[in-house]
Parts: sequence; structure tokens; C-alpha cells
Amino acid sequence: MFWMLSNMLFLFLKLSGGESFPSPLSKEEEKEYFERCRNGDMEARNVLIERNLRLVAHIAKKYYYSGYDNDDLISIGTIGLIKAIDSYKTDSGTRFATYAGKCLQNEILMFFRSQKKQAQESSLSDAVETDKDGNPLTFMDVICCDDDIAEKIDLKMKIEKMMSKICTVLTPTEKQIIVLRYGLGYTKPITQREVAEKLNISRSYVSRLESGAIKKLRESMEKP
Repeated sequence: MFWMLSNMLFLFLKLSGGESFPSPLSKEEEKEYFERCRNGDMEARNVLIERNLRLVAHIAKKYYYSGYDNDDLISIGTIGLIKAIDSYKTDSGTRFATYAGKCLQNEILMFFRSQKKQAQESSLSDAVETDKDGNPLTFMDVICCDDDIAEKIDLKMKIEKMMSKICTVLTPTEKQIIVLRYGLGYTKPITQREVAEKLNISRSYVSRLESGAIKKLRESMEKP
């Protein structure tokens, strides 16, 4: 479930942001959006995520040799970016890019370490951290906190719309590639190389079909 939600987010960003990443915010814009974000403006939070994806891509490239596709590492790094945005203190004196860079690298390195230690996905009942009283918090507890219920409802509606588009707009092969690449079922996302081997087609063909499917979904999602 954790992988599915994080890769849903990454797919949303690709559908809304095009193939190239948006330009970074200026220092003044960054300050303004953080102030709005801290006041509960979720749109400002989304802008901070989208406009810092270039940083995620830059850092992910450093680990490309590890055997994972760049998109896979960007997806993992996006999780670190979101954590950095939520925990960054604007009065700390540290530039956000510096702070976020460390968070992104930590997230990627944590992922590599977890791959060595566990062969299966974590259960929703597994403890991921503790609350202020020392009680364990599970993935389900974290996902189901009530303070962002409106955001969850909006996300649920977008997911339902996107899954509907995946089933109706894409060809069977395109659908299969998107489901495998972004882990939209009950398994972790896999690389383009692994998809190519599973479908017995070339990796370049998988890449072309994925790009075409993303374009179809983006255009369909933008329609009223």
C-alpha cells in the first residue's frame, strides 16, 4: 500500500507536469509558498513539490548505476522531498535545497538498505514510528490520521478517476505497462527492463509505450 500510494503520487506529477520538470522557485517565491503551506494551503504544498522535482531528478542520477531506472529513483526521492517540505523550518538559516538534498539522499539510501533486509513489502500493521507517548504507530495509523481528511477524499477521487482512465483510455499492453511500472496492483513497481522481460518485448518499446500512455492519460485527465 505504501509503495502504491507513493507511486500514484509520482504518476500524478508526471500527468500534470509534462515530460520535463518545472523550473525551480526563486528565493522570494519559495518563502511565500512555505508561508502559505504552513498556514494549511495544500495548493502551495503541491507547488513546492512540483517545482523541486528537478532537484529530485538531479540527485537520483547519482544513483542510476545501482540497477534501478531513473524514474524509480525519482519516485523514491519524491517521498524524501515531501518529508523535507513537511519538516523544513524556514527560520533555520539553511537553504531548502541543501536541507532537501540530504533528505532525498537519505530516502534513497534507506530504500537500498531496506531491499537488502527484507524480501517482502511491509504490512499495514507493521510499526513505522512511535507517537509522543511512546506508543507504536503503524502504516495504517499514519495513513488514517484525521487532520487531512479533505486531502484524502480529493486524492481518492483522483485515484478513482485515473484508474478509470487507465482501464478505458489505454490499450491492454499500455495498461499492463503502467500497472507494472508504477506498482498499481499489490506488488512493488518494476523497472522498464523488468517489464520488457516480463512482456517479452524490447526495453525501448516499453519506453515508447509508457511515454505514449502517459500522454494519453494526461490529456484525458485534463478534460472536464
